[in-house]
Amino acid sequence: MNEVLDQDLEQSVRVMAQAARQAAGAIANASAEQRSRALHAAAKYIRQHAKGIAEANGSDLSAAEKSGMSHAMLDRLHLNDERIEAMARGVDVVAHLPDPLGRTLWETTRPNGMRIARISVPLGVIGIIYESRPNVTADAAALCLRAGNAAILRGGSESRRSSAAILACFRQALKETGLPGAAVEVLPTADRRAVGIMLGLSGLIDVIVPRGGKGLIDRVQRESRIPVLAHLDGLCHTYVDGAADPDMARKIVLNAKMRRTGVCGATETLLIDRACAAMLLPAIAGDLIAAGCELRGDEAARKIDARIAPASDADWDTEYLDAILSIAVVDGVEGALAHIARHGSHHTEAIVTEDAATAERFLQGVDAAILLVNASTQFADGGEFGMGAEIGIATGKLHARGPVGAEQLTSYKYIVRGTGQTRP
Repeated sequence: MNEVLDQDLEQSVRVMAQAARQAAGAIANASAEQRSRALHAAAKYIRQHAKGIAEANGSDLSAAEKSGMSHAMLDRLHLNDERIEAMARGVDVVAHLPDPLGRTLWETTRPNGMRIARISVPLGVIGIIYESRPNVTADAAALCLRAGNAAILRGGSESRRSSAAILACFRQALKETGLPGAAVEVLPTADRRAVGIMLGLSGLIDVIVPRGGKGLIDRVQRESRIPVLAHLDGLCHTYVDGAADPDMARKIVLNAKMRRTGVCGATETLLIDRACAAMLLPAIAGDLIAAGCELRGDEAARKIDARIAPASDADWDTEYLDAILSIAVVDGVEGALAHIARHGSHHTEAIVTEDAATAERFLQGVDAAILLVNASTQFADGGEFGMGAEIGIATGKLHARGPVGAEQLTSYKYIVRGTGQTRP
């Protein structure tokens, strides 16, 4: 019986992937204007159906609360009116982006007269596997369509009602603009075996983008027979230098940690220069504690402020996604660089300083996808970068790095124009 069920599930996922493959050709050949119209229509329907999306999300939240989901994960799941409008606005922004397809990325004319150009093209069918955050359904669908791709989405079971309501808006928009509905598919099952089936569909799915916890990423990278564009841990640091403006440092650290603790750009570790720690750390700690943040620190930090609990070795490597912050006192920018090299996840790192040379040393010395000077790590977001939305923050070094927007969901091909040349 289980074997029959397995075969049925595999056949269902394969049929969906085949439909997406066929739809990908139509989306790739659609004009930029037609793809933009489809996205504007999707944003329109998200606004029109905001009440229904909120009701579906309420059902997801109720079930998640009963299951014991953490406060941080509930926050990621929650769609209020403001977040639904922000989702629609992000889709509109993506629709207005310059067309990422057909761009000439490089060209040359060879001595024999042949003209060679590298031209941007869609990736094809993109499989996106994510957890909790239902707004990823809209972000992923919008970015894939803008870049001429079809998408197969597999969201977490905890957000399935919300994702289905959002998908319905895109389906309605695709139909209205004469594009195939199969261009955006959501796997209609919470069965974890469906993920394994997706990962084996080489030839039907071109790229897999996982967005979630370390367990999900590890599984996808281990099992996939398809290239993976990975979004790994957001173990982000903010380093407060001895030359930092004190008021600026306090505002940035509080925002970087507490604006939204459950996002991947939240600061998880504060590094503070020994040169200013005694003067500045008590004020920063007081701001954080007043906002409800638990502090864990090394011996030097605890000697300065007794409100800071001892940090364990594991704290320096933990992405809390919660109102918890680890604090280490370091010896200047070199100490900060050494700590980040040992414990960072190559995601997002920030420095607060008024010293230009120190800032430049930090920028040159840290290996991360996103680096900020005198700004909160919470800006690690494609929308804040002007991309409208993002599928995730890629922390690898191949194909794309940092926020993955429409432009990053393209590949390229070489076009050679000759006048009868033959190779000697």
